[in-house]
Amino acid sequence: MILDDFFRSVGQMADPRFRSVLMKGLALTVGLLITITVAMTWLVGFLVPDTLSLPLIGEVSWVDGLAWWASFLLMIVLSVVLMVPVAGAFTGIFLDDVADAVEARYYPELPPAPEVPLVETTRDSLGFLGVIVGVNLIALILFFFVGPLAPILFWVVNGYLLGREYFQLAAMRRVGRAEANRLRSGNNLQIWLAGTLMAIPLSIPLVNLLIPILGAATFTHLFHRVSRR
Repeated sequence: MILDDFFRSVGQMADPRFRSVLMKGLALTVGLLITITVAMTWLVGFLVPDTLSLPLIGEVSWVDGLAWWASFLLMIVLSVVLMVPVAGAFTGIFLDDVADAVEARYYPELPPAPEVPLVETTRDSLGFLGVIVGVNLIALILFFFVGPLAPILFWVVNGYLLGREYFQLAAMRRVGRAEANRLRSGNNLQIWLAGTLMAIPLSIPLVNLLIPILGAATFTHLFHRVSRR
């Protein structure tokens, strides 16, 4: 059942609305990361003096250049690390478009979903980003203690988080927060397994950028399946 939901979603990746959500999420992500990088390097250039007097060395004029390049390289590394979670958060703002495309193709008998305010969607997306980043920082520390089990820990932790949040987003747009919580609590194992299916490709560069869209589509199918029981 879960694999059916997933392969249906993969089969719809050519949908123009899916591609539109991906492009908007990536454009906002790249723009934000470039802005932060420029601001950070400018701030370092502003704070670090052109020349500096060091004990035993004397006056040097290369410290500002070194600090600029160090901050620039640091931001490039951080951009690579943050690309996926930030893209996921931005894409989350537009996930209603993905769910609408899925329902238009597979559930045309449904009435239009109620409009979800942008403020609420943005809040949930940022909360999702905060949870993923926070838990993965904790998991990163634990990786040093679990050795070869680290990938499994990564999948289990992110599978739980992705399943919880994506099902919540898919269900809330149709039945509200309280009913979404009830449905999730009654289908925890299935939701966790579907989330793990989303978490495994997170380790694959470029493919991981598609996960927010695949997750939204897969969990839209999953929600309609469990809600009809």
